[in-house]
Amino acid sequence: MKRRGKKPRPSQPNWFAIEIANYVNFVRCRMQVTTETMYYIADSRASRFTAQVFSGGLLSAFGHSPTIRIRDFLCEAEVDLDHIERSALKVTVRTAALSVQDELSDKDRKEMERTMREEILESSSYPEIVYECSGLAVTKAGEGQYSVDFTGDLTMHGVTRRHTVPARVMVNGDAMRAFGEFALLQSHYKLKLASVAGGALKIKDEMKFSFNVLARRKE
Repeated sequence: MKRRGKKPRPSQPNWFAIEIANYVNFVRCRMQVTTETMYYIADSRASRFTAQVFSGGLLSAFGHSPTIRIRDFLCEAEVDLDHIERSALKVTVRTAALSVQDELSDKDRKEMERTMREEILESSSYPEIVYECSGLAVTKAGEGQYSVDFTGDLTMHGVTRRHTVPARVMVNGDAMRAFGEFALLQSHYKLKLASVAGGALKIKDEMKFSFNVLARRKE
């Protein structure tokens, strides 16, 4: 008579492996909860964004360096609150909306603005200036405060170049503020170095920008 083999015992659950799997799932869920992305849009009316050009010629003797007000711009930021360096930024400026804010005669102001739009920026052919950035170098300076170097592509007058913009950034719930300064050379973007006011004011190559932008959380 053949002996019957013993029936195999049902395998016991590996409780250690189950606990590990549960822990991994918990960590994943926790990361999803704590990693929060916020979207902000700039309030242009509550912000200040200007560009200053430097002059040569007759008017330069009077310290006349026109300041250009950048009124019509859109700034959108996607901010990872747990990893600020993973955030992204896009700024779009309408070139036709730039204006001279200095105290000038109406005639000189209109001539400067016409020259800027038609001869330098050629707004009809290049209606926008765009800066897109997804590379940030961040140093935390305090609770909700950061020193940030934005490095991205600046497209102006049909030319795209990498450009780094340093800024101080403060994030406070539904509001974010960024302020700083940067400079660029117009010749890098094939901009004409024009003269206005009958040659009495000649524009130099370097431009300096200053910004203090308030952005609000997008729902």
